[in-house]
Amino acid sequence: MKFGVFLPVSGRAASRKTLMEAAQQAEALGYDSVWAADRLVIPWKIDTVYPYSREATFIVPPDRPFFDTMTCLAFLAGCTEKIALGMSVMVMPYRHPLHWARIATTIDQLSSGRLILGVGVGWMKEEFAAMNTPFKERGKISDEQLTLLQHLWTDEHITFHGSYYNVDDIAFNPKPFQKPRIPIWVGGEGKYAQKRAGIFGDAWFPYFVRVTPKDLAAGFDNVRAEAKEAGRNPDEVELACCLPVELTPTAGPQITDYLKGSVDQVAERLQQFMEIGVVHIGLQFMIPHYPERREQIERFAREALPELKAFVRS
Repeated sequence: MKFGVFLPVSGRAASRKTLMEAAQQAEALGYDSVWAADRLVIPWKIDTVYPYSREATFIVPPDRPFFDTMTCLAFLAGCTEKIALGMSVMVMPYRHPLHWARIATTIDQLSSGRLILGVGVGWMKEEFAAMNTPFKERGKISDEQLTLLQHLWTDEHITFHGSYYNVDDIAFNPKPFQKPRIPIWVGGEGKYAQKRAGIFGDAWFPYFVRVTPKDLAAGFDNVRAEAKEAGRNPDEVELACCLPVELTPTAGPQITDYLKGSVDQVAERLQQFMEIGVVHIGLQFMIPHYPERREQIERFAREALPELKAFVRS
């Protein structure tokens, strides 16, 4: 079982020093991965409902910094030695696949195979408008990018003709450091995301603000069914997820569908997620002030990580 933590890539804390210290601290504390969120622009007015906060509104004000995901991970590849570097998640339609695949493959090479490629289709209509990318076609665009990606990472002479991308007899080298490829973790929570994970993913990687282990398992059953329908072995697709966490000094009400409570309460709930087959959890500690967030990351590592990593499913 593996655990990761989110990096301070946005907000007042975002800086070269805090990024480097956060990744090195996570590595020293025994976390398995660090995760960078993805955002290219933040509109001043956002009407689209944000599905990844309790208030359903976007949590980073537009006047705060927000670093580029892949640039941060490339920087941290040279500042760390063993911790995995994850995207949670890169919005594929914002970038041309030949461009982002080149960057991702370079990070994988320079980190000696530590990249986890979390991918998604996006959610913010206003950001799609700014990027001049069709919001309603984002799923089809993303599926075609993932299809092209398979050719880029395996073929020597690459020819591909789709509805959005066309290439004729190009080379793409080097191939990923990891074999057979960089792990593709497909984000998203709905039925289309589950289908995409079943067809293309090495893992289904949703971010649920509120979810029970039972409901997460039901979603993963759909992913496995989609993998089988696509002619894949369902066992080739793993279950990973991101979960927000709020640690309290003392025990509170019993946790139902949101991870808020004492370290012991949160650890007990995480074991229930591990029981249903989750193999990797990215934890986002929901503390706005970074020094306190860093303290919670340290506290969780000291008081919960050793026991959780030793946990064996019954």
